[in-house]
Amino acid sequence: MNAPHTHLPRHLLILQDLERGALDALLVRSQAFAEGHYDRRALDGIAVCTLFFEPSTRTRMSFTLAAQRLGADVLNFDASTSSTRKGETALDTLKNLEAMGVRGFVVRHQDDGAVAGLSGHVNEGTVLVNAGDGRSAHPTQGLLDMLTLRQAKGADFSKLKVLIVGDVKHSRVARSDLQALRALGTGDIRVCGPAPLLPDDGTLRGCNVSHDLDAALEGVDAVMMLRLQRERMEEGLIASLDDYHRDFGLTSTRLKRAAADAVVMHPGPINRGVEITDEVADGPQSLILRQVSNGVAVRMAVLEALLRG
Repeated sequence: MNAPHTHLPRHLLILQDLERGALDALLVRSQAFAEGHYDRRALDGIAVCTLFFEPSTRTRMSFTLAAQRLGADVLNFDASTSSTRKGETALDTLKNLEAMGVRGFVVRHQDDGAVAGLSGHVNEGTVLVNAGDGRSAHPTQGLLDMLTLRQAKGADFSKLKVLIVGDVKHSRVARSDLQALRALGTGDIRVCGPAPLLPDDGTLRGCNVSHDLDAALEGVDAVMMLRLQRERMEEGLIASLDDYHRDFGLTSTRLKRAAADAVVMHPGPINRGVEITDEVADGPQSLILRQVSNGVAVRMAVLEALLRG
């Protein structure tokens, strides 16, 4: 099965770099992979390294499975047990692996713009995928969220009302989701959260911004909850976890304000009882585990497009 021509840039750093046609083509290809239609030797003989300078479970395992299913040789790099602890830079690490013949790098880093910075120093034929950097971007999470929405609501995003709730300020996922929702022509993009957790840098342009979750939920087709990222926060941005849950936690009672067939999403890991109750996270409207499943298909599509393009 041949991949459609997606007009992708050389690296996948940020979804804003993708044209609408490329985004649509990746989602169509991802759906085919989700249905089990793919060549298990597509990346035969190509070495791919998950180069993670920040902890991850879902994203790393998802990329590893994706590369393996396409026949790639996969190396897993863990900064906590590597020479970076002896002072080696991220670029030195990448260049050494590149010298061993690694062609694809899936990079996760704690600093904003770190992956784009590395991309300016790689050899011809080497490709990078941003697996999350700082607060900047997490493009494959954005893609898997769009695939999940597309499966549930169809390909025409212009009719959708989508609500993103919570800590947008510290969320690379929210930034990638917003870029993708805009690119796909989403009719009504709503954002709700406490004022200190909403960015003031243009991230929310074109969105209907609210601090009242009950009002923001009215009639929405999809609710995308965000993790409260306490590890990235300054003290005092929220009064308490109990107060946050009272004002911005998604409960089954609150969810009744959304459309009857509304779906609930969350990028994980979930702070149960803070952003979302067990009843909603594990309930019939939740697509959280489908998001995880779709992550493998999306990452297969990205790796195939970049490494065979």
